[in-house]
Amino acid sequence: MAERPKLVLAMRQDILDLVLPAPLRARLDTLADVHPLLVTDAADPAPAEALGSAEVLLTGWGAPEVDAGLLARAPRLGAVIHAAGTVKYHVHPEVWERGIVVSSAADANAGPVVDFTMATVVLAARRALGAAADYRRGRLPTYPERRGADGAVIGVIGASRIGRGVIARLLAAESGFRVLLADPYVSAQDAAALGVRLVDLDELCAASDIVTIHAPDLPETRHLLDARRLGLLRDGAAVINTARGRLVDTEALARECGAGRVDAYLDVTEPEPLPVEHVLHTLPNVLLTPHIAGCQGSEVQRLGAYAVDEVERFGAGRPLLGAVHVADLARIA
Repeated sequence: MAERPKLVLAMRQDILDLVLPAPLRARLDTLADVHPLLVTDAADPAPAEALGSAEVLLTGWGAPEVDAGLLARAPRLGAVIHAAGTVKYHVHPEVWERGIVVSSAADANAGPVVDFTMATVVLAARRALGAAADYRRGRLPTYPERRGADGAVIGVIGASRIGRGVIARLLAAESGFRVLLADPYVSAQDAAALGVRLVDLDELCAASDIVTIHAPDLPETRHLLDARRLGLLRDGAAVINTARGRLVDTEALARECGAGRVDAYLDVTEPEPLPVEHVLHTLPNVLLTPHIAGCQGSEVQRLGAYAVDEVERFGAGRPLLGAVHVADLARIA
């Protein structure tokens, strides 16, 4: 494009201030003709004049649905660039049908999730939650009871962007982790290239010391870890979920954790948020966090930087690094 594309911002003001702090906003202003913030309250729709000339819609948390109704008011739209992770809940198929390119900053969001997962793997390998509970009661573990991470079998469910990042970090660790992978879209040859052994989900559950979930939220993955599969876990195993709460049967997991057989590190739950009276809040072998594995606080500007880079690429007519295709919707989180 010879001229700067006309761009409309579509996210909540509080999110905008985090995602695009002053230096990034200044850079964006050099790359695009930025229109006023798109109002995201359904009762206060976006100004028609802003959308009417928009060539780029820069979305974030709190964005409106990009559906047929919005597209009808944005006849010149050529790109939807999302300064956050998944687009599947606000970008409708009509966008791709119109030939509009879609980009997500999921790559930028993946790093913190991988970091968070690795932190919980280390804690889980040491059974840190049980040790902390014993310590509060004045009991110190004997050395035969102490567990370390060396040689632990880690079962990774899903070779997603984050799953692959976790695999790479596990294999690079000095602990000599043995890594199993369950993913119906990955071949044995692909798994070998990743350095892992491909198994079915039942075998992964039965053979792993720690199971970490990185699969997408799809109808067929709801309760992927159900009561039967949770029952296959070894005594003392741990479940880590930084993906989506619906992938695990919450009540079945609560029973296993309540029996003291399984530890759980849950950044997501079903429902979310989990009611304060739920038993999982009371169990000493469960760590519940409020969906904080992805970019938080100062990290959020990584998403903005990625999105601004995408705007530059779009304006220069180059391919978008974070391009999302309609066929991806069936497999992404």
